[in-house]
Amino acid sequence: MTKLCIFVGMMVGSYGFWFLGEKLGWEFLGCFLLSGVGSLAGVYAGWKLARKLEG
Repeated sequence: MTKLCIFVGMMVGSYGFWFLGEKLGWEFLGCFLLSGVGSLAGVYAGWKLARKLEG
């Protein structure tokens, strides 16, 4: 369950932050870097969600 939550959180976070970068008018590199930040945030959020669901 933990791996699934982390994976989904990473995908959603990555895409969401990329989309935010596009809306801000950033170029590819800016969106790519922002997507990395979103991936990290998604991993953390997925991990916290998995802990809450398991415990």
